[in-house]
Amino acid sequence: MDDAQSRRGVIRTMVGAAIATAIAPTVALAQLQDGVEKKSAAASSRNRVSVAQWSLHRMLKDGTLAPLNFPEFVRTTFGVAGVEYVSTFYRAMAANGSWVADLRKRADAAGVMSLLIMCDGEGDLGDPDANARRRAVDAHRRWLDAAAGLGCHSIRVNARSVGTADEQCAFCADGLAQLSAVALPMKLNVIVENHGGCSCDGAWVARVIRQVGATNCGTLPDFGNFRCEDGTMADRYAGIAAMMPFARAVSAKSHDFNGDGFETTTDYTKMMGIVRGAGYTGWVGVEYEGDRLTEVEGAKATRDLLLKLGCIL
Repeated sequence: MDDAQSRRGVIRTMVGAAIATAIAPTVALAQLQDGVEKKSAAASSRNRVSVAQWSLHRMLKDGTLAPLNFPEFVRTTFGVAGVEYVSTFYRAMAANGSWVADLRKRADAAGVMSLLIMCDGEGDLGDPDANARRRAVDAHRRWLDAAAGLGCHSIRVNARSVGTADEQCAFCADGLAQLSAVALPMKLNVIVENHGGCSCDGAWVARVIRQVGATNCGTLPDFGNFRCEDGTMADRYAGIAAMMPFARAVSAKSHDFNGDGFETTTDYTKMMGIVRGAGYTGWVGVEYEGDRLTEVEGAKATRDLLLKLGCIL
């Protein structure tokens, strides 16, 4: 090798080293950013924990907790940032909805997101009488207005009727379609929970939603509420699996816990596997209904179990 070739080799080595040094920070930064983005994506796919107001229904009924103080209480007691209201606790408040702005202000101050309102006692959307169905739709309008004012994404309603399963499906689908049409321009969803009657059959609920055919009509699968009218228990895991493709919210019903912190009536590990297997990335609401623990203790135990299974605050 002559001197000229040696000089050219040294120059190439020096230039290569300079380029590598120059681009190293850029490569490192890109790798770091990629890692952050992947972690962020992973976090966003994990279900956040919310608290349903029914978890504290005894405290609300006996006056220990005021309905308007619910968001702040949930934030300070459970550390979560999402709440689900129950219409029962606000029905006696001003019909003009003036309480909504107050509740919204309190939720905002507490750093809490209002997710949905569970609506009960407003008539059957699946009433066999067409006029009664329309009256039920009209009765639910005040809760659509309240949900919009609070910044919720949905109201939860019941699919209740009488007759054969086929007849009830048709009646409920009609009432739900009417209400969904009202909710659509308000950017609100109408979601059905398995909550008595035919709705204890998750496959039946899914059939109703398909028959409605509205983009803003979905489900709120509840881990409990699978006791049929004849006293038998429907398969809760099959029921949740049938409802999950239409889920806009999920209710983690609980009653009691063993020494390891697992719920004694529902296999939460299996249930959350079904929830995640359906691609659901939304909120999972704590709904404690037991009586051995206090309401606060039971809600905390439910929250802690969800966190153990990969949910986040």
